[in-house]
Parts: sequence; structure tokens; C-alpha cells
Amino acid sequence: MDCRLGCGACCIAPSISTPIPGMPNGKPAGVPCVQLDDDNLCLLFDDDRRPTVCGSFKAELETCGTTNADALVNIKALEAATT
Repeated sequence: MDCRLGCGACCIAPSISTPIPGMPNGKPAGVPCVQLDDDNLCLLFDDDRRPTVCGSFKAELETCGTTNADALVNIKALEAATT
């Protein structure tokens, strides 16, 4: 499955514990990454500064569902289950 352009759920729902340019302490769950633009696209997508955890995320139907709203709900639930 390919990511849905403009979804951004994986840049909002999970916490990220590693530094992100503009967020040196990572980001808490539910907070949009500062590298997410107004169209919900990652400004670091093809950048070496993109955190490894972000680059390793793979879109899957089970996680992302069929809509952006599904993805946000599902990833929030995964975050809650793993913290």
C-alpha cells in the first residue's frame, strides 16, 4: 500500500522520541510534527535529516484504513496500546 498524499496521520498521532529538525526533543503523541506542511506533506520526506523511525513507517491497510480519518484513529489506538 502507498501512503495517501495529504494524510499526515503518521506525523500527528504517534510520539517520536528522536530529534526532528525544529523539535530537538522529538514530539508528543497527538501533536503535528513541525515538518508537516499545510497540505499534510512531510517537508523532510527525501531529506537525510528525516528521523529513521519516520522513514521506516510502512503504510498498511490494517494501520491506515481506507481514509485519512481511519488512519488517525488507528495510529492513535496503536500509540495508546504501546505507551
